[in-house]
Amino acid sequence: MLVDSHCHLDFPDFDEDRAAFMERAREAGVGLMVTISTRVRQFDRILAIAEANDNVLCSVGTHPHNADEELDVSAEELVRLAQHPKVVAIGEAGLDYFYDKAPREAQAQGFRTHIAAARETGLPLVIHARNADDDMIAILREETDRGAFPFILHCFSSGAGLAKAGVELGGYVSFSGILTFRNSQALRDIAATVPHDRLLVETDAPYLAPVPNRGKRNEPAFVAHTAHVLAETIGLSDAETADLTTENFFRLFKKAPRDAAAR
Repeated sequence: MLVDSHCHLDFPDFDEDRAAFMERAREAGVGLMVTISTRVRQFDRILAIAEANDNVLCSVGTHPHNADEELDVSAEELVRLAQHPKVVAIGEAGLDYFYDKAPREAQAQGFRTHIAAARETGLPLVIHARNADDDMIAILREETDRGAFPFILHCFSSGAGLAKAGVELGGYVSFSGILTFRNSQALRDIAATVPHDRLLVETDAPYLAPVPNRGKRNEPAFVAHTAHVLAETIGLSDAETADLTTENFFRLFKKAPRDAAAR
């Protein structure tokens, strides 16, 4: 069984064929999906999809692109919303200096709020990091010194230094379809250095479809292609990598019920 640890099933890209792509995911061996929140004020939409599908779980949080829109969201509110049985993670939150859609100060403030919620709930923080390695490392170290919290560096495309620091601080590293791209050898080299017990796979659907579907709309079934390339990268079989990443998922996402998986 595979787990798509990060997708966005509430996005309009999926409105027309939700039942069909869910069935394709099941046929591809994807037993569980986590649909990730990008705006707390739209959390009801995320939660409705999770509640309608036994094999879909969700997170609650504010994407760094939207950080300045939701600075009024407190750690206490995140903790309250996270009490729902379908919520297995906090986020995604973090820093994105590539697009800079929100002021960097707002991104950092929101990020620290989400860290506080992850620390209090014990749920993993789904971290978005792009072109912000130095500040990300600094915040992770500073906040860990205040009290450890579980986290995952999602859709990893940063440098080796951030991967190393994340692992040293207890975090996990998740790879998306970017790992399969022809020009991503440097990323595959980083993946090969991550301890096996800290690896996860994801789609980030509808974005970043892996080879051989690059350029198309991504969907949870395609996580199998990323897992295949990860298997080649770390020297395991596809089945071993599926088992490995699924066990890693349940170790990190402790609230996720194993019996929710569709087999």
